[in-house]
Amino acid sequence: MKKFMMTVAAAALAAPMFAQSVPARVAVIDVQKVLANSSAGKASFEKLKKMQDDRIARAKKMDEEISTLDNEINTKKLSLSDDKVAEMSKQLSDKKIAMQRFAQDADREVSEARDRELQALEAKIKPVIDALGKEMGLAAIFNKFESGLIYASDAIDITDTVITRFNGASGSTPAAAPAKKP
Repeated sequence: MKKFMMTVAAAALAAPMFAQSVPARVAVIDVQKVLANSSAGKASFEKLKKMQDDRIARAKKMDEEISTLDNEINTKKLSLSDDKVAEMSKQLSDKKIAMQRFAQDADREVSEARDRELQALEAKIKPVIDALGKEMGLAAIFNKFESGLIYASDAIDITDTVITRFNGASGSTPAAAPAKKP
């Protein structure tokens, strides 16, 4: 029994020595910065912006049609028959409902497109991050602002290196200078 206890004590004391031989280096990535500064992220942003701008332009046109019809009803109300006023009021109501539906559909479409773009970017960037982590001998890489992290030294921030590698992997020119290796 005494021999067993000595073996357990020796193993317990040796465990920290073995654990220290594995590199416990960590790094962080600012995903928002990667999305904003990488070529693929900028392209996705522009695609989504164009889609949103198209929806806004169409909504403005619909809003102008509603305003025009509303003004026409108000200015000609006294000179038109009750049937014609009722018909125009129905058209106005229909246009307002169509506008509300369009706004809801546009919000959903833009949101779904944003989700698809983010998933596509994540699928492209994940292999770059994995390779960089292995190359740098990192034990863990955290998403800088979505991991509960409160402070991270710039020395462990590999965001710029990820952007450079990601741009290179997608055949684009680098958008930012490489970061310092931790």
